[in-house]
Amino acid sequence: MCTSRRHFLQYSLSAASLLALGPQALAGPAKNKKKILVLGGTGFLGPAFVTAAQARGHTLTLFNRGKTRPDWFPETEKLRGDRDPKKDEGLKALEGRKFDAVLDTSGYYPRMVQASAELLAPHVQQYIYISSISAYASDQTPREDESAPTAKLADPTVETMGTNYENFGGLKRLCEEAAEKALPGRVANIRPGYIVGPLDGSDRFTYWPVRFDKGGQMLAPGTPEDPIQVIDVRDLAEWLVKVVEDNTTGIFNATGPEKPWNMGGVLATCKKVTGKDTKLTWVPAEFLAKHGESGDGSIPIWMPPTGKTAGAHLRSNAKAVKAGLKFRPTSVTVKDTLKYFKELPEERRNKPRAGLTPEREAELLALWAKEQPEATKKKGP
Repeated sequence: MCTSRRHFLQYSLSAASLLALGPQALAGPAKNKKKILVLGGTGFLGPAFVTAAQARGHTLTLFNRGKTRPDWFPETEKLRGDRDPKKDEGLKALEGRKFDAVLDTSGYYPRMVQASAELLAPHVQQYIYISSISAYASDQTPREDESAPTAKLADPTVETMGTNYENFGGLKRLCEEAAEKALPGRVANIRPGYIVGPLDGSDRFTYWPVRFDKGGQMLAPGTPEDPIQVIDVRDLAEWLVKVVEDNTTGIFNATGPEKPWNMGGVLATCKKVTGKDTKLTWVPAEFLAKHGESGDGSIPIWMPPTGKTAGAHLRSNAKAVKAGLKFRPTSVTVKDTLKYFKELPEERRNKPRAGLTPEREAELLALWAKEQPEATKKKGP
């Protein structure tokens, strides 16, 4: 939360300038301008998409509750309502409206996706639903494509994510099905991996360049070869504009980068961007698991490439790449993410939402150093 109007304006202008970098996948105005409805539009992916679509000359309408960044995109039409048709005015503002395409960035429960998809079905050509690679049943098999088995819920009517978000993937898959049922053959179900870059409020990927920039002794999880897949929000947004322009439908894994990346590459890129000589201590996954850090918890995004997470960062993106998905250099993503975080208000920077606390990191490093002599003995002749 910004503490003053001045901070708000600085924050907004900084984010807008970062989102405006590119586009990478598209250049110049579109040949066929389209009317696009965005369900959401002011969170993370939404602003990046609006920025990219407006740069191509498309006409945007945003439908949301008006609670997140209501002052953004002042020249853009905004409709107020709620995704839940049972709350307040619900979807009434959308009744009778016609659009060429709909981008659904805010659908988490199938009942609500069904309501918007059925209402809009007679009046739109294409419905793009932002799902997740969490929609798959398992992460055990590396390099699976869109034909892999998907998650299922014992209770398909549940409307809670669960204590540990265990329902998230199954709910996303049900939302996909709800959209496809309402608009058969006219839906693009997009399954991103970890979306990163400017405006990322989760701080998950942000933790790595921010921590590296602080210097000192840094815990690096697993091995340098452990794979990592992320997608810059701007790359995803620009490709979604192309999906609209090409009237693309089907299911797509949307993750990257273009060339395989790994944990060593992430930290090497952080070193290149920050110029800091941060000292890395690589701590094995087995040791971390023994001390309660099994991956994608306090150590964000990283997961060991074995067992149930063997394929978590190795999803095939070949279908999306064939459909035009492009990627900017990973160094740009790291640089812009760090820049965005550094320009946030101080009180926000002091309360990171992901990553090891300094105390926990120091504790784990001390425990690992203590065990090293025993580990060395066991490896001896």
